[in-house]
Amino acid sequence: MLYIIDGADERLAVAKKNIRLNVKVQPNARKQAIQRISEEEYKIHVLSPPAEGKANKEIIDVIASHFHLPRSRVKIVRGKKSRKKILILERES
Repeated sequence: MLYIIDGADERLAVAKKNIRLNVKVQPNARKQAIQRISEEEYKIHVLSPPAEGKANKEIIDVIASHFHLPRSRVKIVRGKKSRKKILILERES
């Protein structure tokens, strides 16, 4: 179950270009949650450990679910081995 600590974000529906998000990750969390810190910054709690890309896969799942996107449109562009990541949400062409 995904806990949304802040309200849903509708920016993607009206965005004309890709959206860049700064994400802070809390791996090995007790519950899966997403919290909006600011306009472009989120904190994500994931159940998976930060090993073998498991947490990264879960982050993509959480963001895709939150923004109602297919997983293929969420990309980690920086920080694949860090708790601080930069993600791009790709607009449909």
